[in-house]
Amino acid sequence: MDNSNYTYFSVISATLVIIFSLYIINILFRRRLSKNNDKMMKKKRYHPIAGTTINQILNFNTIYHYLTDLATKYKTFRFVTPFQSQIYTSDPANVEYILKTNFQNYGKGSYNYNNLKDLLGDGIFAVDGDKWRHQRKISSYEFSTRVLRDFSSVVFQKNAAKIARVISDNANANLSMDIQDLFMKSTLDSIFQVAFGIELDSMCGSSEEGALFANAFDDSSAATSWRYIDISWAIKRFLNIGSESRLKKNIKVIDGFVYKLIRTKMELISNSPNDSSIKKHDILSRFLESNVTDPKYLRDIILNFVIAGKDTTAATLSWFLYMLCQHPDIQDKVAQEVREATKVKNSISFEEFATMVTEEALEKMQYLHAALTETLRLYPAVPLDPKICFSDDTLPDGFDVKKGDMVAYMPYAMGRMQFIWGDDAEVFRPERWLNEEGVFQNESPFKFTAFQAGPRICLGKEFAYRQMKIFSAVLLRYFTFKLTDQTKGVNYRTMINLHIDGGLHLQAFHRIG
Repeated sequence: MDNSNYTYFSVISATLVIIFSLYIINILFRRRLSKNNDKMMKKKRYHPIAGTTINQILNFNTIYHYLTDLATKYKTFRFVTPFQSQIYTSDPANVEYILKTNFQNYGKGSYNYNNLKDLLGDGIFAVDGDKWRHQRKISSYEFSTRVLRDFSSVVFQKNAAKIARVISDNANANLSMDIQDLFMKSTLDSIFQVAFGIELDSMCGSSEEGALFANAFDDSSAATSWRYIDISWAIKRFLNIGSESRLKKNIKVIDGFVYKLIRTKMELISNSPNDSSIKKHDILSRFLESNVTDPKYLRDIILNFVIAGKDTTAATLSWFLYMLCQHPDIQDKVAQEVREATKVKNSISFEEFATMVTEEALEKMQYLHAALTETLRLYPAVPLDPKICFSDDTLPDGFDVKKGDMVAYMPYAMGRMQFIWGDDAEVFRPERWLNEEGVFQNESPFKFTAFQAGPRICLGKEFAYRQMKIFSAVLLRYFTFKLTDQTKGVNYRTMINLHIDGGLHLQAFHRIG
């Protein structure tokens, strides 16, 4: 081994020894401090310890299963790390407290911001305070406008027809396809057109830059999730090695693509100052009109909308079709409802049918809405949502939390808790969302947490449902889907959003009748 390699490995070894030593010292110090505090004041109660960072590392690839297993033993538990306790809760009372009742005491904080900033920067999902309020205000206005609703519906209808044509070609050739990949491309096209007024057309494979961006974004999301349990990530970042080196390269690809998009949009508006149609529809124009011109800040806003508008809906649609393949009777029931709600002839084209999937027709698709919601219950797009406690507090369950501790609620685990959903919690049953008349009934957002709750509740909830329902209606009207390999397991990839690891490989067959 040459001297340079020897020095490199020596530095890494020494670093790991130091980190481990600090880890042990930190635990001993916390225990000693806790004992001393108990003597000086009334004894505080802390949630049961479920493990340490080492347990999280060992279970990283199946972390949501691991947390779910722990949640069946304790509604709320904690992991001890070198720098903080990490509390994980599935208790709806605790969730309501941190998301609404004492909202001001639980936010992203510097811990989440530092983990997320390379990818999401100062975007709405990574910040608190004035920047969050500013983005929230503008976004809230945009999502409430009829202009955006009508414009987005047209975009979704067009892209639903386009993906249906691709699936039809595969069905005619009896070919298997990765439906998650198709959804990711299609929702990427949709979110860029709706949010930024840009047509990528990655669905037809004509945007190589778009494909590179999407891959870099997915890999960056996974690397960012890894930071939450890799206590040495900051050192790796400084040395530019391992996962942090790969993240840096992917961020460069992302930035090059997004900054080009921003320049194009700003030039378009600058060159046509009196053309109101250019500024009318997309969200990026709205931010530019509000005098946000810093390219870095615009870049951060864009990427936060991308993760909200591409990954969430594409992943949910993929899990939805997976569940329908597992339950063909439910798949047929949804298809029958679509036929009854639209009342169109069999010979109509994909494009024509898509335009018939109107707001009125979607309103009649109560079972489809319930089936999508049931998918989100079991496979939430954001499976884990961490906050930081800003000052010492006591949760509704009577246990204490220290300033600086991470407090995370677990949508993935909560969807599987029998104490929340009953004995059939792990069963895919859309009927649980319908009343006796077959009309959809909402549950408490602190019980069904797929869209958050309180002041940070997802602004794009109805936007997402509209896109998913239009896509589902068009595809299930024309196709029956089956898993390519019924014996192959389907698992998630641990990242910010709940993607299917390796994609979802299906075969489509033209639906008869």
